[in-house]
Amino acid sequence: MIFRIPVSRINWTTSSFLIGTFILTLTAVPFYLWYFGIDWFQFALFFVLLAAIGFSVTLGYHRLFSHMTFRAKLPVRLFTLIFGAAAFENSVLMWASEHRRHHKHVDHDEDPYDITKGFFHAHIGWLLFKLLPQPPFDNVADLKKDPLVMWQHRHVHLLAVMIGFVLPTLAGFAWDGWVGALGGFLIGGVARVVVLQHGTFLINSACHTIGRQPYSTRCSARDSFFLALFTFGEGYHNYHHQFQHDYRNGVKPWQWDPTKWLIWILSKLGLVGGLRRVPQEAIESTQAQVRDLRSKVES
Repeated sequence: MIFRIPVSRINWTTSSFLIGTFILTLTAVPFYLWYFGIDWFQFALFFVLLAAIGFSVTLGYHRLFSHMTFRAKLPVRLFTLIFGAAAFENSVLMWASEHRRHHKHVDHDEDPYDITKGFFHAHIGWLLFKLLPQPPFDNVADLKKDPLVMWQHRHVHLLAVMIGFVLPTLAGFAWDGWVGALGGFLIGGVARVVVLQHGTFLINSACHTIGRQPYSTRCSARDSFFLALFTFGEGYHNYHHQFQHDYRNGVKPWQWDPTKWLIWILSKLGLVGGLRRVPQEAIESTQAQVRDLRSKVES
């Protein structure tokens, strides 16, 4: 222990990457923008990759592979596996295993990002320090049978580097030579990784701390429109924990859930199918039960 930090449990590779990219985003990115100016191409590259990789996590890693809320054809599965790797959130096999464990043991010790251990732990601490022993992949037997998933698991680090860093660097070079390449690496690569990762981390931390609980008070998960804005619609976390097999998180028509809308559009194009929805009666009944429970507590 050094300054109460369990040094033996530090995940040095993950910690170095998370801290290093964060520091570069706060230092090198502003310096690049100040020295070379604002380039619309670099910002377009940032947002295009943010969307492609972000939706690959929310639509692919989360709602397709972790919860099986719909079925997808090869182009969608392959795209989300390739671009999802560039989030640098590990393979879909590991991501789904940890996420399923979170749902099964939410707010308890077996929950990988247990909010009862503190906001920092749920947000990023669980990644900086290794769990000992490492939990087995004993809850993803279905994904182990998927050749594409296992292919991505074997090559996830190569895919992450190629799509996450090499692609924006090459695109920047094609646009404006070495200056563009540096901008592509810093803005479309490093800064995009940091923004996307901390959006995901906010679901584990802030969405278990801030917001409403209209569907269940049995766990800490909360609904937040504000957080949904930064997480491609994942902010309606109270609904998701109550009805995890619904392809929608923002179940109301007006709620901001672009991942839900994209899944629906892909279904109309014939690229996905079997969209799973909780019956409206069940949703309304659950809400009524929560309201009744609150009324009894207040009275």
